Amino acid sequence: MNIEQFYPLFLQSEKITIDSRKIGKNDIFFAFSGENFNAATLAEKAIENGALAVIVEQEDFENKDNNIFYVPSTLDFLQELAIHHRNQLQIPIIGLTGSNGKTTTKEIIHAVLSEKFNVQYTFGNLNNHIGVPLTILSIKPEHEMAVIEMGANHQKEIELLCTISLPDYGYITNFGKAHLEGFGGFEGVIKGKSELYDYLKKNQKTIIVNENDPIQVEKTENYIPKITFGKNNSDYQFELFSEGNFVGLQYKEVKAVSKLTGEYNFTNLCAAASLGLHFGINFEKIKHAIENYTPTNMRSQVVKKEGKTLVLDTYNANPSSMTASLHNFITFEGSKTIIIGDMLELGEESEKEHQNILKLAQELGFNEIITVGRNFKSVNFSSESFENTAELIEYLKLNKIQSENILLKGSRGVALEKSIEFI
Repeated sequence: MNIEQFYPLFLQSEKITIDSRKIGKNDIFFAFSGENFNAATLAEKAIENGALAVIVEQEDFENKDNNIFYVPSTLDFLQELAIHHRNQLQIPIIGLTGSNGKTTTKEIIHAVLSEKFNVQYTFGNLNNHIGVPLTILSIKPEHEMAVIEMGANHQKEIELLCTISLPDYGYITNFGKAHLEGFGGFEGVIKGKSELYDYLKKNQKTIIVNENDPIQVEKTENYIPKITFGKNNSDYQFELFSEGNFVGLQYKEVKAVSKLTGEYNFTNLCAAASLGLHFGINFEKIKHAIENYTPTNMRSQVVKKEGKTLVLDTYNANPSSMTASLHNFITFEGSKTIIIGDMLELGEESEKEHQNILKLAQELGFNEIITVGRNFKSVNFSSESFENTAELIEYLKLNKIQSENILLKGSRGVALEKSIEFI
């Protein structure tokens, strides 16, 4: 089975899925297999459940009469199908990567552009070598543009995702201390994330630049075309302000306050607003999008619980984002407790970076510092240092936090959100 032969069948499908539990009528099921599971065994059942076609890696499961097709690699076929589909699309695609704030920025950009256009975008955190093809293949004829989030934890990954998504516009949120182990240090992070710039430059596509970020400025110096924000001579200038614990931006005389906490989200708002203005959206509509976007994904999410203010930022953590979160949280009025979880994938820098964060927390003077995870436990010898979230929960059952404000910040693997119901 080759792509050209299969593509007409794809155009008849409702969607692509790799999850046998989510197969609907007229879906195409890609039977990915793991070390301990052969998804090809579900091919016939998938057809019975309404699948239009199934792609399998084992030749003896092929049944062309039932639209079950063999390919040497389901992953390669998925990526090649996505590339073929992308080449048929005549809409602008915005590619997005960075160390921190990718998902929040993607969602705000989607909210802003949706004020005028029918926009498809990366669902959830499907931003890797499987998620990006799935997002590309979810773009339908009615969509007028798309926003594609691209994640990476090693060199050449962004390069691959660019060859699949072929972005017309690109933005790197920032360069931070994330995935240091996979990238080989901070310089490796810069090199890896800049693969988006490399693609855009090679293909004369548009780069969105935060001119307050010296790395972005250096990497895009003398390059055209680009959209800039941040300085007095940038294409778009915004002013930062805050209202309570929430960050906002002002464009000319109009203010828009978000439901996001942290000044670090200001540049995310600026990037979205800049793209909106570039595509001819009135700032009043941009304001509407910003003020109505409600984070629900445990990223800079503020919730009220029994008279307390909780800041939930438990989806990811690295030294850069942790530092920004702590500096932001200390500005909250009233007593403050932080519950911080391990920062993962830091390699040989891990002990030093956890020590640095603990020291910063102590210097900032929070009322209570609780740490969770083996990395923090190795540097924090207080009685409020726990090896995992289960231990934290047992502690919280007996010890009610008294502070008016509580920050939960940690890497995904720590799952600090499981403790929320006990706070």
